[in-house]
Amino acid sequence: MKHLIPFALCLANAATAHAATIAMEDQSQLSAAPAKAEHSEWFQPPHEKDLPNDGFGQLVREGRAIFVDTRNQASEYVGNGMNCTNCHLDQGRKANSAPLWGAYTMYPAYRKKNDKVNSFAERIQGCFQFSMNGTAPAVDSHIINAITAYSYWLATGAPVGKTLPGRLYPVVQEPAGGYDLARGEQVYQQQCAVCHGDNGEGQKVGKDYVLPPLWGKDSYNWGAGMHRINTAAGFILHNMPLGKGGTLSDADAWHVAAYMNSHERPQDPRLIDGSIEKTRDKYHADDGVNLYGKVINGVMLGQGVD
Repeated sequence: MKHLIPFALCLANAATAHAATIAMEDQSQLSAAPAKAEHSEWFQPPHEKDLPNDGFGQLVREGRAIFVDTRNQASEYVGNGMNCTNCHLDQGRKANSAPLWGAYTMYPAYRKKNDKVNSFAERIQGCFQFSMNGTAPAVDSHIINAITAYSYWLATGAPVGKTLPGRLYPVVQEPAGGYDLARGEQVYQQQCAVCHGDNGEGQKVGKDYVLPPLWGKDSYNWGAGMHRINTAAGFILHNMPLGKGGTLSDADAWHVAAYMNSHERPQDPRLIDGSIEKTRDKYHADDGVNLYGKVINGVMLGQGVD
């Protein structure tokens, strides 16, 4: 089964020696979320206007601010131009965009990626290391506490340990003939370049990105979940072009996801002995469909950019 781990969410901590010896059911590789029942709505998180004017409400508001403006609000931990909300749309509220209300209630959970049971705080740490190409704030830091409080609040009323419809990036069937990078480039230029630039560079106003870069030094690194073509295809199909999710075909979502991830980006911070091949064998060979360590247009991907 293809791994469905929301974009941006990978762990910063290494597995302990003890954890590596324990055979556990992989709770993170859950079955795909059930389809939304006809005429029903996705889970609805609370509204900010309903937050109390007390210490808890303040912490939640601070968590939201960090989530939507991570590059500035947590700058010491971010190494690129990304914000959490770039991959978890509508401030972490949007169904089929790995919403926070669908994630918070599913932890603690075992993750194959680091072979240990992860807390929700550890999961957030991974976002900073991989999706933000930065460093992980301490588990007991204000940043982690604030984002956790925001996630907890968005999940108000959600059942604990139940896979809700819309909680992940949905599975998109790979085209029968596989992905086509040339077709992906066509789709990108027709549908994506207007927002993300002809060369995936994103768009800035001043020093801040208003539309995120999709590859290059300011994008997510080779360890982020979005580097998997199957994960990116699910996100793209249901959410892109922005405001027009569901307008691409399944095949074109795969093609453009492959094209996006056929470009160089920051190195996987788990690089082993400076070797792309060793790193691919350990971390990427069984991690969905990805191009890390593959030769594209005569160049091996995974060398990284600074």
